[in-house]
Amino acid sequence: MSDPEWQPIDLGVDRPHSARIWNYWLGGKDNYAADRDAGDMVAQLIPGITDSARADRAFLGRCVRHLVADLGIRQFLDIGTGLPTADNTHEVAQRLAPESRIVYVDNDPLVLAHARALLVSSPQGTTRYIDADLREPARILESARETLDFSRPVAIMLLGILHHIVDDDEAYRIVRQLIDAVPPGSCMVLAHATAEVHGEAMHEAMRRFMEMGGTPIVARDRHRLAGFFDGLELLEPGVVSCSRWRPETGPGEAPAEVSQFCAAGIKR
Repeated sequence: MSDPEWQPIDLGVDRPHSARIWNYWLGGKDNYAADRDAGDMVAQLIPGITDSARADRAFLGRCVRHLVADLGIRQFLDIGTGLPTADNTHEVAQRLAPESRIVYVDNDPLVLAHARALLVSSPQGTTRYIDADLREPARILESARETLDFSRPVAIMLLGILHHIVDDDEAYRIVRQLIDAVPPGSCMVLAHATAEVHGEAMHEAMRRFMEMGGTPIVARDRHRLAGFFDGLELLEPGVVSCSRWRPETGPGEAPAEVSQFCAAGIKR
């Protein structure tokens, strides 16, 4: 006999999900037909979109290495975890500093199921997962305090998540609440969709994505993205394409721009 209190989990496999589309673009297998259809639609409008996904992932690695090795950060609050792939935040951080503590936050049941199974901490450090929505910053912070020491610097990671908060005022309020909760020396890291590179094609891709049942999404330009860092000290080179944030290329080489911009800023 079935448990009367048991309720099936809706994974939303009949509608596209950003995390699963990202997984598809990165060559993963944790996606469904709706995700692949949406991913292919975007790729037809923006042929270089898979480069954006790879550039975003590479930015995560370069940025976390810089925060750990050069700034001494040992605590990370990664909101909008996404499906696990190679070199997740805790893997990059704990490779350099095994004692690092990482709290992942996501509200997608498939993402959380994979995270609990695959994102395993080093013995010296800690990795924890919170089922919560970015729109609930107070709840996120309260739960994160059980693992992170908010008297010491924390890196707030918002990669590929803030563009789903389409109202600017709400997005700025959420970011400010997160930043206000962490001490000086903390850092905010942002990666966000933009239309500055591909123009109207990006807006059209987002419109069609939402028509297919995808989560609302908005593209923001450099000026609006810089506004999230008000009161913070932007790390060089500021708000740029993910491919151009401290690239590991030879002198004079400039990687092609992608439609995912990023930045990192320090709270002084």
